[in-house]
Amino acid sequence: MSLKTLVKVSNVTNLSDARYCAGMGVEMIGFVMDKSSVDYVSPEKMKEIKSWVAGVKIVGETQSADYEEVKALFEAYEIDSVQISEAGLLPQIVDLGKPIILKLEFESPHFENYLERYSQFVEFFLVRGGDFSDFARFTLKEYLFNYSIVLDFGITADNVNKLLDEMPIKGIALKGSNEIRPGYKDYDELRDILEMIEVD
Repeated sequence: MSLKTLVKVSNVTNLSDARYCAGMGVEMIGFVMDKSSVDYVSPEKMKEIKSWVAGVKIVGETQSADYEEVKALFEAYEIDSVQISEAGLLPQIVDLGKPIILKLEFESPHFENYLERYSQFVEFFLVRGGDFSDFARFTLKEYLFNYSIVLDFGITADNVNKLLDEMPIKGIALKGSNEIRPGYKDYDELRDILEMIEVD
């Protein structure tokens, strides 16, 4: 099975999500490495989940702004790439030798400046936002021709194909969710979007 665009699923916390994503053709699944997060996944648990899935890239996700802390996370986790939110880490993080995803807020006053300054360092920008108005869509579209952007807001089963047809985005980002009980999941939202972009 394949999908018509790159899909990254963030905040994966359990094997059910990981296996479902792998089976649906998701390219990347992300695990939160920060102990302070409710979605934290330990290195041991992440490695165990990883051993049960194939064909997906593993992304370590962190909000940390401390280089030494991020470096220690690199050493503890077996990841294919890292997602950070602190742009100032980029020149140092590059030296650790993993592809980098930089999460940006679309409504940040520094958004355009960060795109210009850091595009050479990243695999792509993961762009989050709030209101996905016509104006926001028009404004974002101007950047998509020059920068590699994965969209992390405003995506629904009803509009995903229209967005992919009208906007040259690199891909979309979705989120995992906690199990209702071990081995039991409600995939409604995730499934609805992924099924809309399946390629026969």
